[in-house]
This record gives sequence, C-alpha cells and structure tokens, in this order.
Amino acid sequence: MSRQQLKNSGKMLKKNCMSKNQVTEDQIGSIEKGKFVEDKKVMCYIACIFEMTNVIKNNKLNYDASIKQIDLMYPPDLKESAKAAAEKCKDVQKKYKDICEASYWTAKCLYDFKPEDFIFA
Repeated sequence: MSRQQLKNSGKMLKKNCMSKNQVTEDQIGSIEKGKFVEDKKVMCYIACIFEMTNVIKNNKLNYDASIKQIDLMYPPDLKESAKAAAEKCKDVQKKYKDICEASYWTAKCLYDFKPEDFIFA
C-alpha cells in the first residue's frame, strides 16, 4: 500500500472517530503535522483510531498488533521507520492508566521519533 492509499484508508476511520468523540477538524486535522491538542476528546479520538486499526487489545496498546498492522498496511519505504518508532514508544503507555491519555502520548512519541514518516488518520 502506498502512503496515499494508507491515508485514504484512514478517512473512514477519521470520520467515524470524529463523530464518536465530538472533535472538529481544527482539533485533529493537523495531528499528522505534529499539532497535538492536549484535550481529552482529542486523546480519545486518537485512542479510537488505534482501536479501529486493532492496535488496542484489552484496553492497552499492543506492540505485537502494531507491528502486524505496519507489516500489513505500511508502504515498504516506511515499514522500518514505523517499526523502530513503535519499539521506541511501546512503553510510553505504562505511565498512564487511561487508554485515551496513553494513546495520545504514544502517538506524540511516534511523531517525535521521525516526523516525516508519521502517518495518522
């Protein structure tokens, strides 16, 4: 799958999670560019995207599921970087009991790892 195909596949997830979490495009539209609005609804939007992509299992981010999704969905030129980011950020969630907060700070970590390779719905 190309980067654009991956982004296109995220549009349905985005629409679903936006309405579910009552967030606006202004709040979440620039996450991929590193604009993380520190708001509970935004945090839960990110968790929703992770849930819809099957990387949350038993209310926790699942590293193995993340790697599986990267293998399935990511373009070849981004797989190595995405896996390295997942490895670096896999323990971020341990600092948070709330899945929304854990998802938010993990996504931010993934972005910070290599902004140019970060893809988010």
